[in-house]
Amino acid sequence: MSKQLSKDEMASLIEVSRGLKSTRLSHAVFKNVKVLTGQKLAAYERKTGILQITELGKQTVFMAQCIDSLRQLKVNPMLKINGEALAFLLRKGHLETREGEVGHFITTKGEESLADIDSQK
Repeated sequence: MSKQLSKDEMASLIEVSRGLKSTRLSHAVFKNVKVLTGQKLAAYERKTGILQITELGKQTVFMAQCIDSLRQLKVNPMLKINGEALAFLLRKGHLETREGEVGHFITTKGEESLADIDSQK
């Protein structure tokens, strides 16, 4: 990602990722379409002209989900989060399950990653 997306731009990207049915854009997406297409996070489909999310956009949304999941689990390890994000964070060693306890807990690697992400802002 070349630049950080604002909350408004990320919300628009998530809306596009759900799949648009027509060429008509909501106000929020219309307002941010220049940024999303300029960073190649979304593109217009050639045949239909409908705005679609690109592979880079999908990766951006997924990483945002992972970061949000880490932050939420830091506060409450009992929360249920997105299955793909959970599997990814467990596989990469950012989360762990503990015997005899319910929930997912952040490892030191996960804490370091969150601190690194927060320091970049």
